[in-house]
Amino acid sequence: MHPSLDERCLRYFAEAVGCGSVRAAADKLNVNASAVSRQIVQMEGQLATPLIERHRRGVRATPAGSLLLDYYRRQTSDRQDILAKLTELKGLRRGHIDVVLGEGFVGDLMSGLLQGFWARHPDLTMTLDLAATNDVVRRVVEDEAHLGLVYNPPPEPRLRTHLAMPHPIRVLVRADHPLAAHPVPVRLADLSGHRLGTMHPAFGIRQIIAAAEQAEGVRLEPALITGSIGVLKQFAASGTGVTLLPAFCAAQEIAEGVLVALPLADPGLDGVEARIVTRLGRQLSPAAAKLLQHLARGMAGEGREARRGALSSR
Repeated sequence: MHPSLDERCLRYFAEAVGCGSVRAAADKLNVNASAVSRQIVQMEGQLATPLIERHRRGVRATPAGSLLLDYYRRQTSDRQDILAKLTELKGLRRGHIDVVLGEGFVGDLMSGLLQGFWARHPDLTMTLDLAATNDVVRRVVEDEAHLGLVYNPPPEPRLRTHLAMPHPIRVLVRADHPLAAHPVPVRLADLSGHRLGTMHPAFGIRQIIAAAEQAEGVRLEPALITGSIGVLKQFAASGTGVTLLPAFCAAQEIAEGVLVALPLADPGLDGVEARIVTRLGRQLSPAAAKLLQHLARGMAGEGREARRGALSSR
């Protein structure tokens, strides 16, 4: 006979691993730390296997605990989604959607996509969280978000891609910057002598540039490293330096003639994509499914317009 999995034990265990310590989980759950420990020990006894291991900074899941944690997260998200679907069947059009995205997508969303979505579905609400590429992938895979908008995600078999849009990395410079008159395409080596701003290594943009550096045998020395695309655009628009970003991240500035997007010679910088992703196998709630459909349709069009704008600016 298989042991049963108690919902409270699972929740206490998941919080302990998620918070990194039994005490932090107890504070979040508003119970005594001994109660959290007792529930975990009880479940370990039922399953006859250790689920957590203690280390200097707290606790982490064992391999068996990681399997159980994946099960609990899937069970929780599936329950939330089916309840949302049942609500939909009763004729109530309310729902909440959690979206995690890279900062570069904000312009696309705020240029009319979300307004159009809420015009059709005024009672739906959402949370939009900005995150680096690696964190977008983690939060989607761990069901902390229904949808992820991510640039150049690393290979992850648990992700499902619903839309992939080619968005090559470009050199963004102010229209009167000396590099704007440089013969195109630009090589990474041509950037030496120009003050350069780049994203942190945790971002997909920086990871693909690092691969191109290795392929070309070039080592870039950024003067500015940041986690903000907005900072990089201001850095370039002020004439302080140049930056490397997909053109869609600065579609408005390019359309207004403030920035110019110059193509790069490395072919590896042309084949990168922006993607809309969900966890493979997740059955989205009606609200999340509606947003996914709306974004996939709208962002494909926005991407085409951004690319046309980048071409016409050169």
